[in-house]
Amino acid sequence: MHRATPAAIALTVASALTLTACGGSGGADVDADAEQTLTVWAMGTEGEKLAEVADVYEKSHPNITLKVTPVGWDVAHQKLVAAAAAGKLPDVMQMGGTYLGEFADMGVLEPVDTRTVKKDDYFPAAWEQASYDGETYGVPWYVDTRVLFYRTDLAREAGVAKPPATMDELLKAAQAHQDRAKTKWGLSIQPGGLDTVQSFYPFLYSAGGEIIDADGKAAVNSPEAVEALETYGEFFAKGLSEKAVRPGYDVTKDFNTGDVPMFFGGPWIMSLLDENYPDIKGKWAVAPVPADKESVSMAGGSSLAVSADSEHKAAAKEFISFLTDAKGQSDWYERTRDLPANQQAWESGELATDPKLKVWREQMETARTTPSQPRLTEITSKVDSAIESVTQGKADAKAALDKAQAEIEGLVE
Repeated sequence: MHRATPAAIALTVASALTLTACGGSGGADVDADAEQTLTVWAMGTEGEKLAEVADVYEKSHPNITLKVTPVGWDVAHQKLVAAAAAGKLPDVMQMGGTYLGEFADMGVLEPVDTRTVKKDDYFPAAWEQASYDGETYGVPWYVDTRVLFYRTDLAREAGVAKPPATMDELLKAAQAHQDRAKTKWGLSIQPGGLDTVQSFYPFLYSAGGEIIDADGKAAVNSPEAVEALETYGEFFAKGLSEKAVRPGYDVTKDFNTGDVPMFFGGPWIMSLLDENYPDIKGKWAVAPVPADKESVSMAGGSSLAVSADSEHKAAAKEFISFLTDAKGQSDWYERTRDLPANQQAWESGELATDPKLKVWREQMETARTTPSQPRLTEITSKVDSAIESVTQGKADAKAALDKAQAEIEGLVE
């Protein structure tokens, strides 16, 4: 997910002090069958596509008018914070994974009724991402993870007969691509900057490491995490991954030319490759994250939450149910290619039969997420810095993560 600006973070800290006491004090709830208008904020492409679904919903619910506002991810956090501070959050809002703990801590989100919304319907990591401090505040809407994209034709040239199944095999395959297939790089992973941690997560989780442990304590300098960062840094030390990536870098262009034969990417990239680079259709595939102790990737995505001060909670919950049941999730996938969070949606159609999509489902079953924290964006920024110091040869993994650990301990709540 996208990270808040420093100014937005400062505003959050200031406003949280006043919001915690007043959240959840909304007036009388309007009955779901009454004529009413629901305000909805959704981000990025989802915000644009949701307007189409809103039209469908209004036809079957003539008493409901849906006012959908698309919000760019670049301003989403700041806009949500400002609205929360002013007591003007929409009835329904999309919550990115790094946002939910922050807004739940403010007291501005309505807890989910887990008697009607069932935890077992959703991928475990998606449910965890929608929860904070023992309470669930969002219904998982779609999920995201990372798997390995690789050029099958270049793998043959490199003498790599099958996708790497372990991190050792990944390193060897990257070297083989450079040596035999003459690719410029062996593997594209992020060297530094904003959200580098997302590139690091498959290494961290597969090694058994974590940023915050199950007890809510910082754990980023554990032996497992250090091992993961050592593995990550080795690709840069050996010249297999690029140390300096320009802002806005699009790995699919280098994947198309063959400069990059392998990278970790999200599900939306499959459509980009098919649409933009038809010449390599049939020359690429996806595979699970190579295992260290096991094969584990990050869990991302978004959930849908209701404002604690909404006077339309009943109707808002019905609309969210429409979007997040198996039928609604299948329809949403057809419109957006967002992977369903509801596991039942994977039991039919393309989601059940496409071999590539099977890889995504299996990866989601073991995917992990960092427990929600009010200052999670600040916490992960410390890990970003630690990773960059290693990829640039400025510190070894242990020293870099010891520094991050000391910084994170003061941010964990």
